[in-house]
Amino acid sequence: METLNNDFVHSIPERIFPGILYISMERSVAIHLCACGCGNEVVTPLSPADWQLKYDGAVISLIPSIGNWNFPCQSHYWITNNKIKWAASWNKNQIEDSRDFHYNRRKMLEPENKDAPKVQDESLIIVKKKRWAFWGILRFFKL
Repeated sequence: METLNNDFVHSIPERIFPGILYISMERSVAIHLCACGCGNEVVTPLSPADWQLKYDGAVISLIPSIGNWNFPCQSHYWITNNKIKWAASWNKNQIEDSRDFHYNRRKMLEPENKDAPKVQDESLIIVKKKRWAFWGILRFFKL
């Protein structure tokens, strides 16, 4: 599988199919089957501390890369403009460093109590595409 199609849904369907990236803005999550073909479901929470979803009205990119370190396949790839771009494999130290980094980032960005103001969600950035350039960020969605 080298390309994913977008499917914006209210909630994630019980059965998901290969080649489709299901996005639920209401649930702040995207899900797809692993790009390697192993059949595992890959869940990417959308938040400033997790993955950001970039959408220009036609194609989607997820940032950062997807490292399926808990799966036997340990696949590692980017979803950029609906295309799978394979990334280098990581060793155990790189995986642990990345987990530590993301754990600390999540702790820093999430409020300790529910009454604290939320960080503005930059998980979905919609840009207006022109022939010669992107106009830039038009809108941010909040959680």
